[in-house]
Amino acid sequence: MIPAVFTIPPHRSFADALAAGLIARFGREKTGLARGLLLLPNNRAVRAVQDAFVRRSDGGLLLPRLVPIGDPELDERIGGALEPLDDTAPIPAAIDPVERLMLLARLVQRHHGPDAAEALRLAEDLGRTLDQLRVEEVDPARLGTFAAEVPDLSLHWQKSLDRLQLILDDWPRILAERGRIDLADRRNRLLDAVAKRWRERPPAGFACAAGITTTAPAVARLLRTVARLPKGMVVLPALDLAMPDEEWAALGPHEPDPATGRRRPAIETHPQFQLKLLLDRMGVGRGEVGRWRRGSGRDAPAARSRAIANAMAPPAFTRKWQALKPADRRLTGVRALELADPAEEAQAIAIALREALETPERTAALVTPDRNLAARVCAHLKRWGIEADDSAGRPLSQTPPGTLLLAIATAVAERFAPVPLLALLKHPLVRTGEGRLDWLDGARDLDFALRGPRPPAGLDGLSRHLKGDVALWWASDAAPLLGSLETAFGAGCRFFDLLAAVREAAQALAGDAVWAGPAGRAAADLLARLEEAAGEGPETVAVAAFPAMLERLLAAQAVRPPYGQHPRLFIWGLIEARLQQTDLMILAGLNEGTWPALPAPDPWLAPRLRADLGLPSLERRIGLAAHDFACALGAPQVLVTRARRDARAPAVASRFWLRLEAMTGGLTRAPACRKWAQAIDKPGGYRPAGRPAPAPRERPRRISVTEVDRLKADPFAFYARRILGLSALDAVDADPTAAWRGIAVHAVLEAWMKEDACDPAKLRPRAEALLAGADAHPLMRALWQPRLLEAIDFIAAEVEKNRAAGRLPLKAEAWGEIEIAGVTLGGKADRIDRLPDGSLAIVDYKTGKPPSNKAVSEGYSLQLGLLGLIAERGGFEGIEGAAAFFEYWSLARKAGSLGYVASPVGGRTGMDVADFTTAAARNFIGAAAQWLTGEEPFTAKLHLEYAPYGDYDQLMRLDEWYGRE
Repeated sequence: MIPAVFTIPPHRSFADALAAGLIARFGREKTGLARGLLLLPNNRAVRAVQDAFVRRSDGGLLLPRLVPIGDPELDERIGGALEPLDDTAPIPAAIDPVERLMLLARLVQRHHGPDAAEALRLAEDLGRTLDQLRVEEVDPARLGTFAAEVPDLSLHWQKSLDRLQLILDDWPRILAERGRIDLADRRNRLLDAVAKRWRERPPAGFACAAGITTTAPAVARLLRTVARLPKGMVVLPALDLAMPDEEWAALGPHEPDPATGRRRPAIETHPQFQLKLLLDRMGVGRGEVGRWRRGSGRDAPAARSRAIANAMAPPAFTRKWQALKPADRRLTGVRALELADPAEEAQAIAIALREALETPERTAALVTPDRNLAARVCAHLKRWGIEADDSAGRPLSQTPPGTLLLAIATAVAERFAPVPLLALLKHPLVRTGEGRLDWLDGARDLDFALRGPRPPAGLDGLSRHLKGDVALWWASDAAPLLGSLETAFGAGCRFFDLLAAVREAAQALAGDAVWAGPAGRAAADLLARLEEAAGEGPETVAVAAFPAMLERLLAAQAVRPPYGQHPRLFIWGLIEARLQQTDLMILAGLNEGTWPALPAPDPWLAPRLRADLGLPSLERRIGLAAHDFACALGAPQVLVTRARRDARAPAVASRFWLRLEAMTGGLTRAPACRKWAQAIDKPGGYRPAGRPAPAPRERPRRISVTEVDRLKADPFAFYARRILGLSALDAVDADPTAAWRGIAVHAVLEAWMKEDACDPAKLRPRAEALLAGADAHPLMRALWQPRLLEAIDFIAAEVEKNRAAGRLPLKAEAWGEIEIAGVTLGGKADRIDRLPDGSLAIVDYKTGKPPSNKAVSEGYSLQLGLLGLIAERGGFEGIEGAAAFFEYWSLARKAGSLGYVASPVGGRTGMDVADFTTAAARNFIGAAAQWLTGEEPFTAKLHLEYAPYGDYDQLMRLDEWYGRE
């Protein structure tokens, strides 16, 4: 019997042409279509064809039964219409996908030994490998012979093969104990049962298999049967009937060489290879395939299909491009757009989609495998209030319920470190309702309290760290909700217990809001399935690995809103775009590594083993991507886009893009979209800010010696700090800065002087006590302790040496102030010593390098001189005398050791000691007359070299004006 096999060329929309042809052939009777059965590849194809029938129906239509044959890669089960009847042998049920993943993860952990998160990742890859073995009907027992047949297999792959063999020995037994089989195995059995039943008793109505390109042997046998039924037919998408026989034969697969027994590699990356292999397994020659006679009503010219076929010629035959007639290479209606980066690409695509909506009833679709690009386009479309119908939806891990579950797991796994804890407490679903504002007030107070170095870990550590009102809020409102969570995440936790603890914590923090809406229902359903199967999962789960496990499981679930999307604008992945077209198709992300994507490695089977077993090569997915591209390229109007660089580096154009450019001599460009994308956010005019120079009437009459340099070098920063009252906050969970370490050192030295009378034997123990305390930052304890202790020993030795010379410490951390030039000048001296002649030595401790003599000579870094001036004028209580020594005791490294003494005066380049306080006074009086008692504006960054801190750079809008002159 001649098989009834047809193809719909790429210049026609597959779903619409299919619906039109079936209606024309079987729709004359009211129930003619309803008696038929339409086999489709997956559930997404069912939706596409159903929509096509709706578009073709006038006044109502009884549809045929649309049945997916199921896709193991999508965890799709076969349609219920193909389930075995009562008179056939029952086929065991398929194991639940979540239960299967947990069981495989346990086997991987048992035989491979990774942590639970890595075991879960390897289990996903293992499941795909097992499915491929089942789909291609390869007996897993054959793997046991490869160790002897392939002696030169690398050690890495040999170990992987050994582990895989151990798992495959256990897996059938585990399935048998549960009375289940793999989903791919059940699909094969069902398809074979249907094919047998139809050969014996053909269905009364028509049977049509459409859009199916998978080459699985069981699928090919079913299609072979359907094509030979009295009322059966098979309709393939975009089979190239005009390809020269030489090119068709070159695709492969090839027969083994009689001499060597080796096969010439097939061209699996070609878009027609999959269809050729399917026809070979169906026992159908290409010459037996006919053209589908019906169009979709909005087809592109037929010349488009010829041009697409020529562009996709096998590499060895692309020389024919030079001799092609213009009509065979022309891609009228196809335009190209090359943008600078992904951001500009997304903006241009959004504009092109928005433009398409200006024409009534015109439809448009973005087709891309790049989910980041699709998300950007969705965000840009919201500028015009457009919610695109994104078929892929959003990963559950990126929805509010998913992020809350991850925030809970991360916070407890990191023992309530400040950043994940605040992210959890501020989550938009936590404490929704009337108490939300009070809750956020407490969370903001906690945020402020957790600024700076990390407090001790755990809830108890936080409770000891917090003081005042925030401690009361923490103890009464927040900590009780998290206490049970910390208890559940103890050592040696089971996966089930961790899931249950996260679920209960989510309920306590957010109530029913976390389970509301499509995303909430999906999260509740997933957690229920995970908890049911968790006992079969990894035997041990480290708390640190749990967030990564949960994120992987959540990311695998997609959530689509049930309504509210635009009816004429769509965003499709490659699977959704295989069987349908719109008036405008935008094929985006055409860079190598994105479209086509790089082949995902198989961590279980070496490429050589896959070839010997007869499994598809990893490169076959490139051929599928090429076929998807060829089908989408057949739309009436097509815009192909790429960005010249990605987020990290310059990008290489896709091989498909390069083929189109090479064959046509250059695609027609669409510059308008690029210009609009570049112009849409440009303002009509530029009015950049100038250098700020505020001149308030009221000015401070008090100033510290440490603020004088800021006043002179960056008056605006002084204005922002002292007049506006703005100060920079420490980062949350910040590493100890030099200032923080300096405060700690000053505290040790002050206590040593005041409580220990500068006893050298007591300084090191006091420093060690500081580092061993519960409040000491781990980074400081681990990395800075050796340096600090060596520098502390230097200070003790230096003080002892000075004491032997008659120099005695008087005061530590002493505050003094005087009235000068109409201003109160105050400052704190780290230490003041009395010299044998009665004069004073002013000492300042530095954890880094002291100021240079050049800065002093230019009128900066005069802090010691101003402190000496205060001392000379009796500003320090109980201290009298002239300041004769000015010293920086630095804890930095010099000449191979830590700790040295430097002075800003004296020496060959320094200022004379006798003039130091006089110069400091003169310098300060001039500055006070300008900015404190005078009317000089507080101009930003007067002397940038002495204004290194950028706390107020954003406030002064430095980037807008600095360097413009």
